[in-house]
Amino acid sequence: MKKTFIVAATAFCALALAAQTGSERPAISAMEKGLDSEFTHLWPDEPFLLLGATRGVYLDGYGAVFTTELNLVTGPVLTPMNPVPTKEMIDRQRQRKLERLPRLRDAMRGVLVHTASSLDTLPKDQQVVLAVTLARYRWEDTNGMPSHIIMQGRRGDLLEAKDPGALAQVIRTQEY
Repeated sequence: MKKTFIVAATAFCALALAAQTGSERPAISAMEKGLDSEFTHLWPDEPFLLLGATRGVYLDGYGAVFTTELNLVTGPVLTPMNPVPTKEMIDRQRQRKLERLPRLRDAMRGVLVHTASSLDTLPKDQQVVLAVTLARYRWEDTNGMPSHIIMQGRRGDLLEAKDPGALAQVIRTQEY
């Protein structure tokens, strides 16, 4: 089932890219680079935070969707002499990720607003969506931690929200 979903999602994205008109693609491309830069600079001490380039598509009649994959914390170094992480390593990894989640969420909200203001060809009634997949190691304790965070809002609402309280009302967040 998971394989079928991935194949269907890939086909959908390919069709969406093919359907983009010339006027949206340059703006989407610029936003992809901007998002990469934003996420790379969240934690400068973690050089491997961004796992591949951000991908963006414009879906006619819906809006702009951006996806990326992040590794919130680089895992411990495992070697042939130490091939399995200790309980302390696992606990430390979990704690560091939990500490970083609030900053990631704040950055995502800021990026969503910035993206809405930068995509001036996008109609105000269409959506701006940012989906972040959080990488995990097989050995991690991930109880209570999301593997995906998706934030979206109507472009016009994002532009009008002036304070964090108003912004919280117009951004729909899903975590799973």
